[in-house]
Amino acid sequence: MNIIKLFHQFISPRFVYWLSNVIIPYIFILALILIAYGLYQGIFIAPPDYLQGDAYRIIYIHVPAAYLSLLGYVILAVSSFLGFVWHIKIGYYAARSVAGIGAIFTVIALLTGAIWGKPMWGTYWQWTDPRMMSELFLLFLYLGYMALIVNITNIDQADRIGSILAMIGLINVPIIHYSVEWWSSIHQGPSIMREGGPSIAAEMLYPLLTSILGFTILFIFLFLYRLNTMILLRESGARWLKDMIHE
Repeated sequence: MNIIKLFHQFISPRFVYWLSNVIIPYIFILALILIAYGLYQGIFIAPPDYLQGDAYRIIYIHVPAAYLSLLGYVILAVSSFLGFVWHIKIGYYAARSVAGIGAIFTVIALLTGAIWGKPMWGTYWQWTDPRMMSELFLLFLYLGYMALIVNITNIDQADRIGSILAMIGLINVPIIHYSVEWWSSIHQGPSIMREGGPSIAAEMLYPLLTSILGFTILFIFLFLYRLNTMILLRESGARWLKDMIHE
């Protein structure tokens, strides 16, 4: 029973708001340092690829953005599940907070992928490619969720209906991830998480991993910042918040 009580304390808006305020300033600085180092090493120091030349360097933005577009949707779906099934308020708050961030990273992934695709494949976009189309569908899921919660005036009803869409849309995440293995695609297969180890040279891989880590921490910063704003909006009448303001 104590464990359950402790769990509810950890996921309470009050605790999440306090913890976020403690973490936010530090992770923002850390994210900037890691992103700057990763991009500098990847763009200016890493050697050209023996096939793609310097065009491959866009991976230091494209790969983190593509990864975070998926991570964002997983957070959206899981948070929606917590709110819809277990009626945990912070789940709904988190879902609303992460949707816009995930959509932005999805747009970045699509745009950088198109820029990369032109010199590599001779086209910005291929309508028959399963990876491109499933990633585009991911953007529509984000936009659909945000449109629902904005246009339904009853907030509780908007949370519930939006959560249903978010949970159903989760099936698209493994489709995106495995699309290059399940179907014929112009995309290359996995280069980092693959059997036998990464296929990228170390001097290219380490800046990429640093960039991924930096953008992930930036994602967390943006998510927590928006989540805190959402808590302030939704908990404006809560006594704990009034007491905190008057301290």
